[in-house]
This record gives sequence, structure tokens and C-alpha cells, in this order.
Amino acid sequence: MGRKMGRVRYTKSLRDLDAGAAAGEAALVSTVRSIRCLYETDAEVAQTVVPKPLEAHVQPEVFLSFDSVAMQVSPDVTLEIRSATFGVRVDYDDKPGYYLITTPMSHEAAVLSGRERYGEPRKLAEIEFDSSGGPAGDAVSASVERMGIRYLAAVGKRIEDLGPREEIEYAYCFKAFPSCEEGKGFDQDPQLVRLERRHKYEHVWRLDGGVELWESPFDPVADLPVRRLAEFEYTEGTTTNSGRVLRPVPGDWLLPFMHQRYDEPETEGVDV
Repeated sequence: MGRKMGRVRYTKSLRDLDAGAAAGEAALVSTVRSIRCLYETDAEVAQTVVPKPLEAHVQPEVFLSFDSVAMQVSPDVTLEIRSATFGVRVDYDDKPGYYLITTPMSHEAAVLSGRERYGEPRKLAEIEFDSSGGPAGDAVSASVERMGIRYLAAVGKRIEDLGPREEIEYAYCFKAFPSCEEGKGFDQDPQLVRLERRHKYEHVWRLDGGVELWESPFDPVADLPVRRLAEFEYTEGTTTNSGRVLRPVPGDWLLPFMHQRYDEPETEGVDV
């Protein structure tokens, strides 16, 4: 009697590949609840943390968001993912946006997909997000913790309904391959990537409250201090994400910033 043959799922069939290509043709749409903040920081700091060819905007600002995302990964599977975005406002070509410094995620699959496909500086983190409203029905809050350290948080109260809104945001990051050889830097030139995020908010509220940044040697967001809160909102709606490579850049341009996506608590940093 012959031995029954099985399946090996570490190799895709042609049907698997065709299905993956078809799914990739459509941009991923997610239902998102967000606490969004824009704050002013010190100009010298903003300029120091941004790699060429990006340029820090003349108004030194940091974009910070906390998100609860319902991501449809298949017709029958929806992932609930919590995330945060911390980036500096930059100019490039005719599409200003944010240079992503760190984007913590609550789910391993989200960390891997964003880092490998786009080069986003994603890290696994414990993220709390609460938009239930509290006793008065208008409170929202969120926080991020890694390595046992709580380093980002926001607490707000909905005070004004701003109605629906649609907008396109751009974010920038670098897709890079650290060298296999010690001291070499990169195996090939890093690629500058622009992410496009199309938001369709059904609800937008202005918030009263604020954000807090705490010291962490693993995620030193506190090095970009909050000088003034420029925008503070809570939103609900959908977001469509896509991205594309813009150009290669010399490895020397990115090398002083590459550690931002890893945990290097002994980094001395530079004086500003």
C-alpha cells in the first residue's frame, strides 16, 4: 500500500501566488479610531533627527497618533490592531508629510509587514486605547509601553464636533538592508519610500487635554519635547494605505539614523 502524500505549506502553489497578486492589487482599507496630535518642538532637535534628502519643515512640529485599527486581512478574518505613530514634519518635493521615527504596533504580523514591505520603523509594544467615553461619555485615552517602560500617552475630552472630513497624508521612511559584514553599513543603497494615507473620517472631534512623553533609553521620544499643542483631535473612519519607492539614497545619509528602528539603549546621541 502506497504512502499517502501530504501538503507542504512553506512553498506556495501557482494558485496561491495568483490569489496573493490579486489581493495586492487593491489598497488595504482599514476602519480606524484615532487620537491625533500635532505639537511644536525645538527647531534644532527637529533638524537633527531627519535624514537627507528630507528636510525638517520650517515650523518644527511632531505628529503623534494613537490608533485602534480593524484590518480586514481576508473575507473571514479581521485583525484588531493598536498602533502609534511618532514622526517629524518634513518637506520633500511638493508633498510635505512626516518622517517616521517610530511606529509601535500591538501585533507581530503588523510589525513584520510594515518593516519588510515599506521599511517602516515598527516595533512590538503594549498599547492601550480607550474611546468608550467614561462616565460623561466624552473621554478618550491611549498609551504605549515597551521594555516595561510607559513612554507615550494621551488623555482628552471631546469638546467640539467638527463633522466629517477627507484628507490625504504622506509619510516618509527608508527601506534598507543592513550589511552582513561588520562595519560595512548597508549591502546596497537604502530606498526612500513615501507612504500615502487616504483618510475618510465620518466623525472628527476637537479634544481638550494633552500628551505626555517619558524617558526611555529604548524609545527616546522625550528628546523631542512638547512646547505647544497645535492640534488635538479624535477621529473615526476609514483609511486606505499605499506606498512607493521614490529613489535610492547614499548609505552615509541614513547610517546615523538607522538605529532608530532598533533598541540601542547605550546610544550617546549628539548635542543640540
